[in-house]
Order: sequence, then structure tokens, then C-alpha cells
Amino acid sequence: MRSVEAITEALHARGMRVTPQRERIIAQLVGNERHPTVDALYDAVRVVMPTISRKTVYQTVHDLEALGEVRLLDLGTGSVRVDPNVDIGHHHLVCRACGCVRDLPVAFDDLVLPRRYARTFQVDDIDVIFRGTCETCAVSV
Repeated sequence: MRSVEAITEALHARGMRVTPQRERIIAQLVGNERHPTVDALYDAVRVVMPTISRKTVYQTVHDLEALGEVRLLDLGTGSVRVDPNVDIGHHHLVCRACGCVRDLPVAFDDLVLPRRYARTFQVDDIDVIFRGTCETCAVSV
């Protein structure tokens, strides 16, 4: 994810408003490797800006997705996750115990669809989710 300044310039270039709330949301995402839920993002920003609305957070992450700055992920954890790491292709590790999500930079370049699907389906993206138990949860069991 680019810097707060670069993203605010991109928002301005598209004619979108850049409010202090949006800047704070973007700042929470820059360098964030935790794949926060939208609600967690809202809670983090609300500590500093108690009047921020959930709608503002949702709208901002959708606008950032439209800019290509984040990906919104449904990893089956019950909440949409925000992934600000769009620079490298990667997949995800999801802990069944605590729900933490981590990037997994692994490629599936030699993955080939069976012929009967390859003729009728154009693949443009692959998302693989590895589920299991993270090191922290495995130690506490």
C-alpha cells in the first residue's frame, strides 16, 4: 500500500473528498499486516475520532478497493477483512482458533485446470486459503 499522501492525492485526482477521518483510516492501514476486519478498523479509528461513523469506514475501504489500494477478503471468518498488501501476489493462512490472518507468498504458476473447464472458463485470479492453527494457539492448547 502506498503512503497516506500518495493515496490522498489519488483520491483527489478522482474527485473524491479527503477528510481527516479518511486520512486516519488510511493511516491505520498503511503497513498493517494484520488484515483487520472493518469493525476492528472502525474501533481503532474511533479511539482518536469518537464521532466517526461505521458507514464512513465502510465507504472508505470500498473507495480504497476501487483505487486498487486494498483488497476486501471474505476468508470465512465471519467478517470482511481488509488486505492492504496488494503489491505482491500471495495467499493466506487463517487460524481456526483465534482467527488471525497472515500473508503467504507462494505461487501456483503450474496450476492447470482440467481440460473440460479450461475450454469454458477463463481464470484471472487464484485465491487459496490455508486453514489450521497458528503457533500462538498451538502452544496454548
